[in-house]
This record gives sequence, C-alpha cells and structure tokens, in this order.
Amino acid sequence: MLFVKPLDKPTRLRALGFTLVELLVVLAILGLLAGLVGPRVLNQLGGAKSKTAAVQIRDLEQAVELFNLDVGRFPSNQEGLQALVTRPATASGWNGPYLRGALPADPWGHAYHYRYPGQHGDFDIYTLGADNSPGGDGENADIGNWMR
Repeated sequence: MLFVKPLDKPTRLRALGFTLVELLVVLAILGLLAGLVGPRVLNQLGGAKSKTAAVQIRDLEQAVELFNLDVGRFPSNQEGLQALVTRPATASGWNGPYLRGALPADPWGHAYHYRYPGQHGDFDIYTLGADNSPGGDGENADIGNWMR
C-alpha cells in the first residue's frame, strides 16, 4: 500500500506566494531598467519639442509670405504674427486668416517672436526655447526661421 504524506502547513503557504527576497530582486531589476532606459526616452522627447518648434516656424513663415503676397508688405512689428489670424486695420487686400485656428504657442507654451525687418532675412520668426531667454544649448537653444 502506498502512503502519501500530507503537506504540512508552512509548505502549503510558501507555494502560494513570493518571498520578500524574490520581490526585492524584481524591484531591483525594474529600478535598473528604469535608470537605463528612462534618460534615453526623455532625451528623445526633448528633441521632439525642438523639431515641433521648427515645423511650426516653417508654417508661420509660409503664412507671412502669403500675407505679403495679398497685402503687398510684411506685417509690422506692431501687428506681429497676430496679423495672420485677425485683419489689421491698415491691411487692404488681406485675404486671411492665414492660419487655421488661433496663433500657436511654441511647444514650451511661450509665444513665438516676430521681427520686421529681420536680422537674418526679410523677417525673423523665432522661439527662445524652453528657458525663454536668448542663447542656450539643447532644449534651451533658440530656434528661428533662418536656421535650416
């Protein structure tokens, strides 16, 4: 006759869960992965904002060129980029709005800057980057329509 010894209570409980050591090992592995992968993902996200700003500046530049074709001049500094969405009082021939919707903010939530006459061309459209101050590197770098 074959006798089977029943499992004692501690063996049954151990089979149902994880030990503290096993949980700590898993948490350590997850921490290492987050430490290695996290900075790379955040760097890619930052670069995406700079690329988005460059694309928006190109769109604004095209809208200013259309304004010039219709009105015969570029918007003044006083009119600024707002002249692309609302008709200035002195703009005969205005056939806008030249942008869909409202005037966009840069990816960091700041207004784009417009200068006429420009220092780098007929007009300058630019953002001062994440820190919203001139100069800087990386995400804080200035981005303008003269940078191609």
